[in-house]
Amino acid sequence: MLPLDGLLVVTLEQAVAGPMCTVRLADAGARVIKIERPGGETARHYDSVARGTSAYFAWLNRGKESCEMNIKEAGDRALLERMVAKADVFVRNIAPGAAARLDLDAQELARKYPRLICVDIFGYDQGTDYAKRLAYDMLIQAESGICAVTGTADEPVKVGVSMADITTGQNAYSAVLEALIERGITGRGKAIEIAMFDGIADMMCVPLLHYDFAGRETPRMGLAHSVIAPYGKVRCSDGDVVIVCQQHNEWVRFCTGVLEMPDLVEDARFATNADRVANTPELFDIIAGVFGKLPRGEAIARLDAHRLPWANVSTVADLSKHPALRKISVETPGGDIEVTASPLRDDIASRPVPSLGAHTTAIRREFQP
Repeated sequence: MLPLDGLLVVTLEQAVAGPMCTVRLADAGARVIKIERPGGETARHYDSVARGTSAYFAWLNRGKESCEMNIKEAGDRALLERMVAKADVFVRNIAPGAAARLDLDAQELARKYPRLICVDIFGYDQGTDYAKRLAYDMLIQAESGICAVTGTADEPVKVGVSMADITTGQNAYSAVLEALIERGITGRGKAIEIAMFDGIADMMCVPLLHYDFAGRETPRMGLAHSVIAPYGKVRCSDGDVVIVCQQHNEWVRFCTGVLEMPDLVEDARFATNADRVANTPELFDIIAGVFGKLPRGEAIARLDAHRLPWANVSTVADLSKHPALRKISVETPGGDIEVTASPLRDDIASRPVPSLGAHTTAIRREFQP
């Protein structure tokens, strides 16, 4: 038995943020009915790389039921409300104001169906001047300052995956679980709003504190770190390795055992982490002088021998065959594929990704007046 067995989730979702929330609910055992507009939701049409299904859709929609409906039409709008009346959770990531235009205001639904947990995902807090702005992942990354601290000194960049959407979906999932626990105590559901900007702004708290209290703009550091040193990529004679010394005892072992330069421990330029950050160029010149003469295998052997962390700079091809990568088999309309396993659960059964409208007839019959 899975923890959310017996829970009914109805969702008006598209792209990534909403589906990220509900795939976690489905993985935990909830029945998730995905309402799709005629022709299918946005992510179905990004590409067809996963045996005819788009990569995003195959990733985020396993274990759901697809019901194709036109909720702007009176009959389907009434059907949707009958479904919501029986639901435990109703998730929406649609444009600001769209739910109100459909007469599906969250607060009103919560009053009408006291046990319902209604979740709305927006770009920005609806109490701010940005409430009506449309939001996509890249726009939120840019607006929140993530791009200002990501990239190289010469070029700001966005994170290469849909970080804002993914984080928002995970936040929504956490909020649903909290609300379910609260409902178990009080017997009542609630209306919840999750803003994409809030989640990414929260990730920016450390650079924000440095700016607000020290007047310091966090620089873009590539694979280095703005407040920890040494931390970053170093070049060996035949390849690269990422090194980290986050604790003082790691720094001591690094100097004595890896660099074989014990005098650096007492060098005033590098005595504390703050000193090392202030003198990062000089520090990395010294490190480069040692590592540049070592084959990568020998450098890694020294790091391992002195219990120091390191990492590869992996490509996607490297990830595909990584020994730590866990995958699960998922059935798509075009055949089985392997996707990344849930980071939360090891006991997910192989549940199919639905074809468009695969469950429409059965759902219409189940929720008829």
